[in-house]
Amino acid sequence: MGKLTVLALRAVIAALLAGSVFVQAVMVPLLAADMEALRPEYAYLRTPFIVIMLLGIVTAQVVLVCVWRLVTMVRRGTVFSHAAFRYVHIVIGAFVAAAVDVFALAVLLAPGEAVAPGIVLLICGASLAVLGVALVVLVLRMLLAQAVARDVEAARMRAELEEVI
Repeated sequence: MGKLTVLALRAVIAALLAGSVFVQAVMVPLLAADMEALRPEYAYLRTPFIVIMLLGIVTAQVVLVCVWRLVTMVRRGTVFSHAAFRYVHIVIGAFVAAAVDVFALAVLLAPGEAVAPGIVLLICGASLAVLGVALVVLVLRMLLAQAVARDVEAARMRAELEEVI
């Protein structure tokens, strides 16, 4: 990965992290204040909705930090090591948590007439899509495992060759 690519990716990640902190610190409290104006029969949605929003933002932040660390490993040439698996596992867990979080939103909105049933179905579809991303990252983790195994095997063969020479 070139230096310009790494720099561009880090700029995007930094902008996303700064934006997510802004949303967490400013926009979510404003949304909570606006939800005070909800009709009384939907007041029970306010706190769970805000918690679900905050959890979703935190899962996104976790993924961004892990991707930052993986990009650092790529730049250093150490991504094909067992240390990379820790960050990949955290990313997979964060996507699974995000899928559960989105599904919890659907469950929260399903009873009553707060939103149309079609919207709840769309949110369930979004939850399935986020879970699909977790599965894609799991497949990429398997590819990383194969690459690490081949790298270890190549190092072993080099060591054997050096002994012979």
